Amino acid sequence: QVKLVESGGGLVQPGGSLTLSCAASGSDFSNNAVAWYRQAPGKQREWVGTSDAFADYASAVKGRFTISVDSAKNMVYLQMNSVKPEDTAVYYCWMQDNGKTYWGQGTQVTVSS
Repeated sequence: QVKLVESGGGLVQPGGSLTLSCAASGSDFSNNAVAWYRQAPGKQREWVGTSDAFADYASAVKGRFTISVDSAKNMVYLQMNSVKPEDTAVYYCWMQDNGKTYWGQGTQVTVSS
């Protein structure tokens, strides 16, 4: 059974940095499409970015966020730089494996002074 577990969320000041991690069991990140999503209070879940041969990011985070995959550790990271209050949300790791999609439980990121 595939399971994704995010970690690394917390409180960060505007302009600061934070790195989120996502660990997978039962599957391999290096052979599958991987992405991060987020959901702010009262809003729909939105795509943040995808890590694959054609990595891309939402315009709201492009140039500030970076997704990376550590195949040896089977981990995915979301490096968040120059964070803004509007980045406050629950962040979710997503993976597609053999046509099935999997979500983590989410990790809360709060950007506030």
